[in-house]
Formats: sequence, C-alpha cells, structure tokens
Amino acid sequence: MQVNLYDLNAPKKATNLSINSDLLRQVKNCRINLSKVLEQRLAEMLLEEKRCKWKETNHDAIEKYNRRIEACGVFSDGLRTF
Repeated sequence: MQVNLYDLNAPKKATNLSINSDLLRQVKNCRINLSKVLEQRLAEMLLEEKRCKWKETNHDAIEKYNRRIEACGVFSDGLRTF
C-alpha cells in the first residue's frame, strides 16, 4: 500500500541550492536528473521523519501492548501447531 506523503500534482517551484561543484559536474555528466533524485530522497527523508514521530507518539501504547502480550499471550496461542 502506497501512501502519498505530499500532493504529487502540486506545481513545481524553482529554488536555489548550493551543491559541491564537482559533485554537480559529475552528476550532470552521468545525465542524472537532479530534480527527480532530490524529490525522491526528500520524500524518503520525510517518510522516515513521519515514522519516527509516529513511533514516538505511540511509544507508550506499544510498550503497554507488549507488556500485555508478555503477560497474557495472544489469542491464538492455544491454536498454534508450530
């Protein structure tokens, strides 16, 4: 299941970046689409940040659930054959 973190149809916006000149030259020589790569990496970083915030927000509930499972087990414990 893919969740869109941002509006994929939003218009592009020009921006200024400062990039190491040798890195930029090599990227251009390899015909790497800088805008596409930057967008992909920023989306990955945004997803990771949202995951970390979700874990932080839900830490107490996850810990409580884990303690309950340790103490009581899960509903299917008596049904498993493996």
